[in-house]
Amino acid sequence: MQRLDPALEQHLMVVMPHPDDESFSSGGTMALASDAGVPVTYLCGTYGDMGRRMGSPFFANRESMRDVRERELAEACRVLGARYELLGMRDRTVEFEDPHAVAARVREAIERLRPSTVITFYPGHAVHPDHDAMGLATKLAVDGLEGQHPQLLGVAVGDREQLRKLLGPPHVAVDIRRMRQRKLDALMAHRSQTEMMFQRWQKAGEDDEQTRYFREVLMVVERFYRLNGVSVPADG
Repeated sequence: MQRLDPALEQHLMVVMPHPDDESFSSGGTMALASDAGVPVTYLCGTYGDMGRRMGSPFFANRESMRDVRERELAEACRVLGARYELLGMRDRTVEFEDPHAVAARVREAIERLRPSTVITFYPGHAVHPDHDAMGLATKLAVDGLEGQHPQLLGVAVGDREQLRKLLGPPHVAVDIRRMRQRKLDALMAHRSQTEMMFQRWQKAGEDDEQTRYFREVLMVVERFYRLNGVSVPADG
């Protein structure tokens, strides 16, 4: 497994569908790059306005969710040292968009910003249909570029052992221990979506399996698969 040094990037771009996807998947990598003076951009597909959680106690509703989540995204990106752009697609409907049309919009951003590495979800291995669809569109975008292509890294979501059987071990790892607090702060900025999660983990204690996974895996190393040259189904 290769160790990626975000400080050596020219520009790091993350392309995912929802506010908070960036923090969960690659917040530590983003913060490491930003601290090294590398420009970091999050291209976010939707406003996340169909998010199921609304705080604990509730402080958002369906009508206010869009504005709430954009404010949360702005704060999380401030914490991580990133800028963000929104594509404005409808949450939970990215899977129904024409992937080539979405790819064209992603490609425009890549051609404009010229990132050396792009991080997205691994199509077909990202649990949520929006995740899979955005990963597929991003791969199509990179595959369709003329000239030199950026490194394309995919985040796979699910049981680690099952993913290893299907995909093999991840190709790239980033040690994010120095950025644990930054990643935690970014996740907490997405309060409408994470507040209940943190409250549950606090009550469950350190013996809770999900709490251990979060502290021992998500807050230690971020792992990615190389997607350049990898074939994925047209429907993700």
